[in-house]
Amino acid sequence: MIEIKNVTKKYGKFLAVDNISFEIQDGEIIGLLGPNGAGKSTTMNMITGFIEPTEGTIVIDGYDMSKKPKKAKREIGYMPEGVPLYTDMTVKEFVTFMAEIKKVDKKQRKEKVQKIIEQTGLKDVEKKLTRNLSRGYKQRVSMAGALVGEPKILILDEPTVGLDPKQITEIRSLIKELGKTHTVILSSHILSEVSQICNKVIIINKGKIVAIDTPENLENKVSSQNRVYVTVEDGENKIDTVVKGMKEIAKIEQVKVNEDNTKQYMLESDKDVDLRKIVFQEFAKENITIFEMKKADTTLEDAFMKIIEGGNNDVGSH
Repeated sequence: MIEIKNVTKKYGKFLAVDNISFEIQDGEIIGLLGPNGAGKSTTMNMITGFIEPTEGTIVIDGYDMSKKPKKAKREIGYMPEGVPLYTDMTVKEFVTFMAEIKKVDKKQRKEKVQKIIEQTGLKDVEKKLTRNLSRGYKQRVSMAGALVGEPKILILDEPTVGLDPKQITEIRSLIKELGKTHTVILSSHILSEVSQICNKVIIINKGKIVAIDTPENLENKVSSQNRVYVTVEDGENKIDTVVKGMKEIAKIEQVKVNEDNTKQYMLESDKDVDLRKIVFQEFAKENITIFEMKKADTTLEDAFMKIIEGGNNDVGSH
């Protein structure tokens, strides 16, 4: 569906994107992740044909963007960052205008515009000027503009930036729904968003791709730390002595003291052992009461930070 081959983008001496290659299959929802200035927006702008690469090839649904730009662009719906809308148009006028630009058949235009307005939850505001809408509704209008013309691919640049929690949930649900019928590329620096919506993640840093994988695999790759969090009642402060006698435990850290005077500790092992079992047995022997014990979860956030801090070593499967 989308092939990016050895693509580089230079602005003078500045290397914004450095020889990247990846493929996106039909029906995938891809998260393009990276810190600010990593090259995410530049990459998206090249895929949409908005800017040309300095080197390399971009193929959209079999069409080379540099040789058949019109056919390639017809397959793409683009929602840019910052929601640029014509503020003196109503919602319906804007979506109709986008349909005209994209040469949607005149006979079907009205019907298709109405369908997209309903699909994006804009029916109640279709007669309002876009300037008078909330940020969440403006995002929906921008997405409706991207959907006009029935593109196979949707490219969404920071689709939830600036939204409140309720609006974020609504837009995420809409993206998931659209993912059933479209290939979606979503750029974000909100990691929880990507792990909830996307089935594949491409991490870009300093213009280079540093990982391509599923969110689960990336999380598993950095979950090498064997940690548990344990909350105990330990009036006699025996825990330090007990832990020192447990050869499996490499590290202990007090995390907090709770209002009921129970204490939470983080215990870490560098061995492949079930810490919960060992802790339960040893603490019971010393009459240290365990109130709660849980394994530490690794998040996509941990994976992201570890990969970024680790430089440009490739962590994913290309």
